[in-house]
Amino acid sequence: MKTALWLYLFLFLAFFDLHAQYPILTPFALSLGAGPAFIGWMMGMYSLTHLPGNLLAGVLIDRKGSRRYIVFSLTAAGVILLLQAHAQLPWHLLLLRAASGFALAFLSPACMTLLASLSADSAVQGKYMSGHGIVHTLASVVSPAAGAVIVAKAGYSGTFSSLGWLLIATGVMAFFSVPKHSPSVKGAMPPALLPLKPEASPKHAPSATTASDTGVSRRYFLLPFFVSCSQGVLFFELPLSQSGGGSEGILSTGLLLSLLSLGALVTLSMFSLNRLAPAKRIAAALLGMAVCFFSLAAFHSIPAGMILFLLGAAKGVLFPAMASLFISLGGPGRLGRTFSLQSIAMSLGAFAGPVTAGGLRDVVSPYFIAFLLLMTALMLLPPWGAQKLTPHHKWNGRAA
Repeated sequence: MKTALWLYLFLFLAFFDLHAQYPILTPFALSLGAGPAFIGWMMGMYSLTHLPGNLLAGVLIDRKGSRRYIVFSLTAAGVILLLQAHAQLPWHLLLLRAASGFALAFLSPACMTLLASLSADSAVQGKYMSGHGIVHTLASVVSPAAGAVIVAKAGYSGTFSSLGWLLIATGVMAFFSVPKHSPSVKGAMPPALLPLKPEASPKHAPSATTASDTGVSRRYFLLPFFVSCSQGVLFFELPLSQSGGGSEGILSTGLLLSLLSLGALVTLSMFSLNRLAPAKRIAAALLGMAVCFFSLAAFHSIPAGMILFLLGAAKGVLFPAMASLFISLGGPGRLGRTFSLQSIAMSLGAFAGPVTAGGLRDVVSPYFIAFLLLMTALMLLPPWGAQKLTPHHKWNGRAA
């Protein structure tokens, strides 16, 4: 529990730092002369460069533990932010965002693997994942509005410098506080999740992470792809839809993003939801998110703050359910690979979302694109019904 509390503290500081940039990046890019299409590529490139880091993270975390990669991600991202404070041209920002994407690719798989290894009970694991989501959400509730206030007082350069030093300090704290050796993942897995046959575990660690290494069907990774794609659309379109990227627009974006996170905090705090089957929570959350995006696209009379609060509430149900799903589908010694592939799917989605929205913004509402993506994800869900998922469960188009 002590390790979890330390990890939650570091995650709070890191997520505060990262989410404070969301209302700032688009107007900063506009001030450098970037257009909407370029901004879509800038946001997508950050996610695209997650891929090589995620491919490395899966095997390396399982082999060497989480600590060194948490420290590396935080300190490297802080240094990049210090450089970002001095960007003068749009392509400077593009390159720095790409570098930041690679540096932070290790953080999420490392943290989730460490949290999952702290308990042998699946219910406790679900609570740890919900705690991870709560910490993430608490930071994201206050940080967008805080970032907007900071940039109004210190300017873009001062804001990025302050956030960079905060990340570096968090990395130093993690170096001295996170244990060098994570608990054994095999010992932390409950008996129900242990492999049914000894030969299910590879004799030799693979050189690259693939879906077959995790025992999870590739089709399961379509879920985080479509969800992340819709999120990328939101983070692209919301700042552009505000008043011209000025100080009022930045503050408005920050407040709306804070409402989004506040809605997620409400449902993440409902630990009783962990008792429901992950499949049911995922289906309900996807439908709720789709309805919210459709409302943003079609019903402009509904206050955006109300819709974003409800959208956040649906997200708060979805992400712990997805984490529980992938824990149950993975195997001992494979959590790093499983979460790495989940992060890869989310990186691809976060790249495709803003790039597609930037290219089609003059043709169709980006929010309607997000609605279609989430409805597609809902229709592609395997018909689990009320069945309990078993370890290494694979879907070949019908329930196992």
